[in-house]
Amino acid sequence: MSKSLVEMTAEIVQAQISTKDMSKDDIKAALHDTFLTLKGLQDAELSGHSLDQAESKPAMAPEKSIQKNQVVCLECGQAFKMLSPKHLKSHDLTPKEYRKKYGFSMRQPLCAKSLSERRSASGKSRGLPENLKKAIAARTKKKK
Repeated sequence: MSKSLVEMTAEIVQAQISTKDMSKDDIKAALHDTFLTLKGLQDAELSGHSLDQAESKPAMAPEKSIQKNQVVCLECGQAFKMLSPKHLKSHDLTPKEYRKKYGFSMRQPLCAKSLSERRSASGKSRGLPENLKKAIAARTKKKK
């Protein structure tokens, strides 16, 4: 038989009390908060909805997440040289969904600025490929 919310709340708070000293007010607050959290989880489970991801706050301001030598994942707060699709998949997001969720341009690279600059310089040093030159020329002709 499954336990009631009150029983689960009591067990959780008892475990907290056994590890640290708590005043009567702290215990009341812990009971209240724990019960409300469990009730919210139960309601979400019964309605078939997952907890709303939109409620979660990003780890930092999106405009500050792309830095010179690192990019910070706004979902978990980890720092990387580049946010890979594999990492974003662990948050059930694609790079496109991530950019949209946090208001980035679809052309914004999800990598550190230094890495992006190095790639850009490397491409420029190799010169534009012939196919790209042709595509640019064709596009400018269409506009005229």
